[in-house]
Amino acid sequence: MGHEVSFGRHRFDPQTGRLFAGRRDVILTPRAAAVLAVLVERAGELVMRHELFQSVWGDTIVGDAALTACIQELRGALADDTRRPRFIETRHRRGYRFVARVLPSAPQSPSSVSPSPANPTPSAPVVGRDRELSELRLCLERATNGDRQIVFVTGEPGIGKTTAVERLLAEAASGERLRIAQGRCIETHGAGEAYLPLLEAMTRLCREPGGEPIARLLRQYAPTWLTQMPSVLNASELRTLKRQTYGVTRERMLRELAEAVEVMASDVPLVLWLEDLHWSDPSTVDWLGYLARRPGPAAAWSSAVMTTDTEIEGDA
Repeated sequence: MGHEVSFGRHRFDPQTGRLFAGRRDVILTPRAAAVLAVLVERAGELVMRHELFQSVWGDTIVGDAALTACIQELRGALADDTRRPRFIETRHRRGYRFVARVLPSAPQSPSSVSPSPANPTPSAPVVGRDRELSELRLCLERATNGDRQIVFVTGEPGIGKTTAVERLLAEAASGERLRIAQGRCIETHGAGEAYLPLLEAMTRLCREPGGEPIARLLRQYAPTWLTQMPSVLNASELRTLKRQTYGVTRERMLRELAEAVEVMASDVPLVLWLEDLHWSDPSTVDWLGYLARRPGPAAAWSSAVMTTDTEIEGDA
């Protein structure tokens, strides 16, 4: 399916994985978007679990929890009810069926689409966060000068952490060249997918307007990661790259993305924003630690949003 489709008040582009609820851009992780693309393409049919595993994960071996997490994410994004599904119906131990009517979507004018989270604009002013914003601005300034920064924005739920980061990035993006990659950790029941927020962030960069150079960069420096981003490659490219990267070790995966990120940041400062890191999979935390310990300067700055206490900590 190569064109945007609609169901209810939602629009979905199977090629890019972008989902809209009205004019609002609904963030999906790459795997969840790939699962939705398969279900929408075969709307009305029962798609067996093994078919979804083959279509979305290919030869990568994952547990049932990976697919379950994707379905849970899609139900949350679509505001669907498991007991009275309007979109995704579960057939116990067999598979899933997309029950909504799917229609070709009318072309949308650029003004009808809300701004991408990669260029966030806060919906409300930030009140009482001047000190925190000043610290974040200082960290970003250090990063633009080549001083690697890992920053944790932490605090109780509802105190405005996300709004503060959005305000900072909106300011920075309006005043200078800046590359922003956003990923989100999600709460899962059981083992989550490794590197989930990092894969989402890289996929978003590749799918943005002008993202072709990022995909080429990943193909050169981090091909193993690109094989985990099926919406970026066509089927033939994906099969070829999987053959070339078969048997790659975990250590090489850590190194590949770290090198790719540093190359991305060599000409334009990079902000890697990971939300809700307290729900992160261990592999993502390992990669952040690996990146932080790499020697030498780098114009890469990352912000990880957590919800554990009320302090902001900066670490070069």
